[in-house]
Amino acid sequence: MSAQFMSVREVAKYLNVSTSWIYRNAARSGLTPYRFGAGTNAKIRFRASEIEAWVRQQSGM
Repeated sequence: MSAQFMSVREVAKYLNVSTSWIYRNAARSGLTPYRFGAGTNAKIRFRASEIEAWVRQQSGM
């Protein structure tokens, strides 16, 4: 079973925030970024299930 990942742009759109907010505040807000690759070419992704759980937690559901 493979995990579903979302790009920074996809997460920003899903949360209705800017991509710069994601880069600045994601880790501080409890969202775990995963890096794929090394150096400046690394891709930052977020696990979709963790994003959905985070949204539920924020809304108190």
